[in-house]
Amino acid sequence: MSEIQQFLPGVLLSLSAVMLALMSPGPNIMAVIGTSMGVGRKQGIALALGVGFGTCLWVSLAVLGFTAVISKYAIVMFTLKVLGGFYLLWLGYKALRSAASAKDVNTTVVSLQSDAAYFRRGLTVQMTNPKAALATLAIVSIGVHAGAPMWVGGSIVLGATLLSVGGHIMYALAFSTKPMVALYTRARRYVEAALGAFFCAMGIKLLTDRS
Repeated sequence: MSEIQQFLPGVLLSLSAVMLALMSPGPNIMAVIGTSMGVGRKQGIALALGVGFGTCLWVSLAVLGFTAVISKYAIVMFTLKVLGGFYLLWLGYKALRSAASAKDVNTTVVSLQSDAAYFRRGLTVQMTNPKAALATLAIVSIGVHAGAPMWVGGSIVLGATLLSVGGHIMYALAFSTKPMVALYTRARRYVEAALGAFFCAMGIKLLTDRS
């Protein structure tokens, strides 16, 4: 089996988890939506760029730390995989429970002075979100394994960053028009159900993977 055949599926699964996570309402997405609706499209995009940069930092830190630790301590690799697996199951449970509820989508309106301030706000929202840190570690553990070459971690960092920046900018563009809020509200439960099923499947995969 070639190196690409061995590691590429894990990279794609990690990025798939990132992509699905972008469909689930959280503090970052709600801040972008609220700013785009309540303040303006330009400010929403600036905040989205800050969130995307925060994603880049979280994933970079997770990949560097994860790779450095598992290269020396096999037990740490096992422990992180178990913790990551259970955390993904917890995220899946919360998403499925959310899908079963009829709650409304609540947006967060952020009113600041400049585009740079919106960028910093987006970065702060992402970097101070504990869920982002834990989810990043769990997602990285799907694709990064002992002996993985450098391109694996680099691909996850680059892919996650591009997905985060692109996804949040799409939210900023789409939700600068109010009809999109109603559309997203109607689709939310299906999105949450798909996210919950995926995270549960990934959690089980991590807990049963012996590689």
